[in-house]
Amino acid sequence: MTRNTILSLLGLALAGTANAEWALNMPKGITDLSLETYNLHMMVFWWCVGIGIVVFGVMVISLIKHRKSNNVSPATFSHSTTAEVIWTAIPVIILILIAVPTAETMVKMEDSRKPDMSIVVTGFQWKWHYKYQDSDVEFYSSLARPSLEARRKQSGIDPFAVENYLLEVDNPVVVPRGAKVRLLFTSNDVIHSWWVKDLAIKKDAIPGIVNEAWFRANESGTYRGQCAELCGKDHGYMPIVVEVVEPAAYTAWVNSHDAEQ
Repeated sequence: MTRNTILSLLGLALAGTANAEWALNMPKGITDLSLETYNLHMMVFWWCVGIGIVVFGVMVISLIKHRKSNNVSPATFSHSTTAEVIWTAIPVIILILIAVPTAETMVKMEDSRKPDMSIVVTGFQWKWHYKYQDSDVEFYSSLARPSLEARRKQSGIDPFAVENYLLEVDNPVVVPRGAKVRLLFTSNDVIHSWWVKDLAIKKDAIPGIVNEAWFRANESGTYRGQCAELCGKDHGYMPIVVEVVEPAAYTAWVNSHDAEQ
C-alpha cells in the first residue's frame, strides 16, 4: 500500500468521524417515556453484565482450579437438586424484576387517550404527509433541496458540505412543548416506518391499517429521524424532522398556515 493511499484512507476516516454522530448507546430522549425506555435498557444491560461476570467467572475459576495438573479427582454425583433449584429460581426472579417495570412502561406507551392534538402520518414513496386533525394544517414533507441536489450522481456538490445531509426536510412537523401529541400512522402504497430516536418512537405505516403512538416533549428543539423500513429505491431519502416549539410559537405557526390557505 502506497503512502498516498494510506493518507487518503486516513482522510476519509477523519472526514467520516467529523460529519457523523457516533453513539454507542441509545439516547435518553426528550420525553418521560423515552427516559423510562433508556432506564429499562440500562437495567437489562447491567443484569446481562452481572450474569456474564458470574457465569464466566465460575467457568474461569473452575478451569484453573480443576485443571489436570492439579490432579483433581472428578465428581462422582450425577446431579444436585439444590443446584437445580437455585439455577432455576434465580433466573425466574431476575425475569420478574425485569418484566414488571417493562410491562408498566409498555402500558403507558399504548395509553394515547385524551391527547391535546392528533396528527395523521401517511407514508408515500418517498415522502411523508402530515394532517393535523385539530386544525386545517396539512402538508407533504420531502427531502430538502440541498440534500436532494447533492445526492444526484455527478452533481459536483460535496455531501459533507451540506448541513444535515439526508436528514433535512422542506416542511418539518411542528408541535408545542408539553402537549400530548397522538400520532396515527398509515401508508398510501407500501410499508414504511416512522422512526425518531429522541422520541423513542418507531412505528410501521402499513396500507389499510392505522397504528398509534404518542409523545409529550419536555424540551424545545429540532429532532431528526428516518424511515426505518426498506420501502423502495429512495428509502434512504425520506427523513423526518420534528420541531418542538413553545406553545405561543406553535399557535403563530398554525395561524400562518391558516393564512396561507
